[in-house]
Amino acid sequence: MTTIGTFKAQGSEFTGEIATLTIRATNVRIAPVQRATHTGPSHRVYAGQAEVGAAWSRRSKEGRPNLSVLLDDPSLIAPVYASLLADEDGRSHNLLWSRGNRSKAD
Repeated sequence: MTTIGTFKAQGSEFTGEIATLTIRATNVRIAPVQRATHTGPSHRVYAGQAEVGAAWSRRSKEGRPNLSVLLDDPSLIAPVYASLLADEDGRSHNLLWSRGNRSKAD
């Protein structure tokens, strides 16, 4: 997994930045929302005033809470899927991305 963002918990929100080779987003905010359905997102992701994604509350196999994050923007070829996980201090969080399984077509 690769760290593509760092966030701080501020009340019920997370604020921070996302940085990859092609994305440089500061002033990123992950804010809780009231779910429209039980499967709907628990959070929305904003870069400045623009909504750029959604997140769903999850629990790891070890029982640790995290957010499953989907980022999307017209400049992206495909959506980016990541997980927001707390550091040991509980206030710092890392946004981790992994490519997933690739098929072997050698």
